[in-house]
Amino acid sequence: MKHTDDGTLYALAAAKDRSAFEILYDRYEKLIFSFAYRITQDREIAEEVVQDVFVKLWNGTTTYQEQKGSFSSWLLTVTRNKAIDEIRRLKRHDHEPMLEKDALVEQLGDVEKTVEWSEQRNAIRNAVLELKQEQQEIIDLFYFKDLSQQKIADQCELPLGTVKGRIRLALKHLKGFIAMEGGFSND
Repeated sequence: MKHTDDGTLYALAAAKDRSAFEILYDRYEKLIFSFAYRITQDREIAEEVVQDVFVKLWNGTTTYQEQKGSFSSWLLTVTRNKAIDEIRRLKRHDHEPMLEKDALVEQLGDVEKTVEWSEQRNAIRNAVLELKQEQQEIIDLFYFKDLSQQKIADQCELPLGTVKGRIRLALKHLKGFIAMEGGFSND
């Protein structure tokens, strides 16, 4: 069940499936805490926010709709709203000005971009795993270890044309795998 998508896990968790809930918790607890902490600047409040968000998720008092966006963005919106509610409720720092609305929107944008990149990185990683072993090795050397095509040819004892062909074919396959998974938005 570890590789189940978030929407399916959410539906199972809302139906009180403990293992699905635990997987979602493990996937998102750190992200939610760090986001809540950035908004509240208080560890205790951030921990409360995390707890409240997951209680809402477990009790089904907030509903995710897949057609409206990604699960992680929805979860961050729930977290943001809860963190702001907690700040207002506790009014711990009356002598300090509240965070400006624009600052909160900017923070949300930064975190959403981080989550989007994380999702894209996972999609790329999963797509690379779909490649043949020889293509995976070439992509790893070229893109992740930053070797030139000539150095790859020398290291793998392959003709330069073969290296170029494998890179081209691997990129074609990656593009196809990613397109099947829904692609990326370029916002």
